[in-house]
Amino acid sequence: MNQTLLVELLTEELPPKALARLGDAFAAGIFNGLKARDFVEPDSAFTAYATPRRLAVLITSVRANSPDKSIREKVLPVAVALDKEGNPAAPLAKKLAALGFPDLELSDLERAQDGKAESFFYTYTAPGSTLHSGLEAVLEEIVGKLPIPKVMSYQRPDGSTVQFVRPAHKLIALHGGEVVPVAILGLSAGRSTLGHRFLSQGELAIANAESYETTLEVQGKVIPSVSARKEKIRAALLEKAGHDKVLMPEALLDEVTALVEWPVVYPCQFEESFLSVPQECLILTMQTNQKYFALTDANGRLRSRFLIVSNLETADPQHIIGGNERVVRPRLSDAKFFFEQDKKKKLADRLPGLANVVYHNKLGTQAQRTERVKTLAGKIAMELHADVALAERGALLAKTDLLTDMVGEFPELQGIMGTYYARHDGEHDEVALAASEHYQPRFAGDALPSTQTGTVVALADKLETLVGIWGIGLQPTGDKDPFALRRHALGVLRMLVEKRLPLSLNGMLRDAAQLFAGNANFKDSTAEVFNFMLDRLRGLLRERGYAQNEIEAVVAQNPDRLDNIIERLDAVHAFAALSEAESLAAANKRITNILKKTEVATGAVQKNLLKEAAEASLYAAMTELKPRVDAAFAKGDFTGTLKALAHLRNDVDAFFNDVMVMAEDEQLRNNRLALLSELHGMMNRVADISKLAA
Repeated sequence: MNQTLLVELLTEELPPKALARLGDAFAAGIFNGLKARDFVEPDSAFTAYATPRRLAVLITSVRANSPDKSIREKVLPVAVALDKEGNPAAPLAKKLAALGFPDLELSDLERAQDGKAESFFYTYTAPGSTLHSGLEAVLEEIVGKLPIPKVMSYQRPDGSTVQFVRPAHKLIALHGGEVVPVAILGLSAGRSTLGHRFLSQGELAIANAESYETTLEVQGKVIPSVSARKEKIRAALLEKAGHDKVLMPEALLDEVTALVEWPVVYPCQFEESFLSVPQECLILTMQTNQKYFALTDANGRLRSRFLIVSNLETADPQHIIGGNERVVRPRLSDAKFFFEQDKKKKLADRLPGLANVVYHNKLGTQAQRTERVKTLAGKIAMELHADVALAERGALLAKTDLLTDMVGEFPELQGIMGTYYARHDGEHDEVALAASEHYQPRFAGDALPSTQTGTVVALADKLETLVGIWGIGLQPTGDKDPFALRRHALGVLRMLVEKRLPLSLNGMLRDAAQLFAGNANFKDSTAEVFNFMLDRLRGLLRERGYAQNEIEAVVAQNPDRLDNIIERLDAVHAFAALSEAESLAAANKRITNILKKTEVATGAVQKNLLKEAAEASLYAAMTELKPRVDAAFAKGDFTGTLKALAHLRNDVDAFFNDVMVMAEDEQLRNNRLALLSELHGMMNRVADISKLAA
């Protein structure tokens, strides 16, 4: 009979950062294991549960016994099973015994074609197994495969040693209302569990699998569902925040959800004097060290009020609130102390200290790196007609906050603190902002630097990293990218594309490579880095919704400047929609192939050698169209440039229908190749439209 199955493993406190993965793996492992053994119906579904002290799964429509199966077993090839006279040979009896069928006669076997030869087969019915044996096998199988961060060894009361993520104390296995007598980790299954450590009294008896969640919530004061607990916390935080805004990053919500079984949110406060410290410091210490939720007003300014998520519901929470307020005070005091101490020394005075910080043993110190980034930033600023002095100053001070006490305590604040300290030191605001903006964009979708100085320093910093790390042989491999070169490449590309910066990518890479001249460990790999960045560019453009062949039409030309690449793509997209596009793209592909195989004549087309009407007509159409194409291209009208080519379709088709390009007469042949070369150049000024051909 089909019933709902419940399996719960009650443990000591599980690691919070791994809880969600453990719960999902436990539930999916049991479900998939039973499915593979044919214990679940096609419409069966499972629900995963996980709290700090339990992993559980509920599976609907589970069979008490798996069905019998008809199995067709290959025994032996006929040539091996029979001797020359056609009688059973010794290997046949040996094989049947090994398969567990020693008493079978030759007449019991089926003789059938097996590829190019014949073999003997035996078909029999294998009886199904009980849920008890199937579930026990599944539990044994999955317990050792769970994504456990660190395995513990512990002793059971009977003296046996067991290994698991945390000591396990109880096991439930209920099929409907019946206990499935399985055992794992030295535990025998029953129907009892424990509720909340403080809000529940004694053991809870689970009457049947379907009542599990309700029994735990009502009697045990435990919300077993991770998602339900998380949403209860989210709703309570929003309610207690009132008109303020709650800072609740998903990672913090997930971790707090994994720390409580019956979440209750309480408001707390700290002294307003702490608000003189940069709010990022206070927020980070509350989130990282205490797992608290900071509040800001509508304008994003930090409030002296914060929220905590407790695992204890009480009519008088004052002792909980007071305890948490006392705990957070020393943390905030530390942050204030670090901030006040750091301000006593200017960032510029910290520059010599960068010589004591190793960047990479093959690339030198942070001081040497800072000089490289400063030089490159100056060159980029000149190209952009930006303020070179600000760019160089921004690059010079960008890493100095790494030597501050605050960043030493909270590395996540690097750059942010640099901006605060630079402003305190009286630096130009663009120089101050460059300390934080040069890290941008930090991740996919992150904001780009808002200032010109920040943009220049960000480009220099990322390009120096890309070229330097690649140059010592540490380029990304497979899914390994320890120096985040993919992220740096995407950051550079996004700035060039989205800010429409008129910069040469190859030129900047070459300038970056020159910074490492004289370094014996460094190998100039700018060509490889350029190709790597073009691959990242393809991915970036795919995310923006462009078709693969449209992207390839533009990127295949190895564009050195990316400030107009979106216009080029839009032009290709518009051209591809024209009825003439397919024919012209195919012709362009054919021209490309012809020119690749032939030594193209370098001279101009000689009008007197255009013997065929079709080639003369094509040349005339090209001559008439060229000024229009040139004018459109010169003013950046790439769509107009490509659309103008549509007028050539009939002449191009006629040329390939009526004209033999590879004529025996060398003069005619070279003149026709020159004509095609000129047409090829006209067609591919915006993009390689041959890539649009099917």
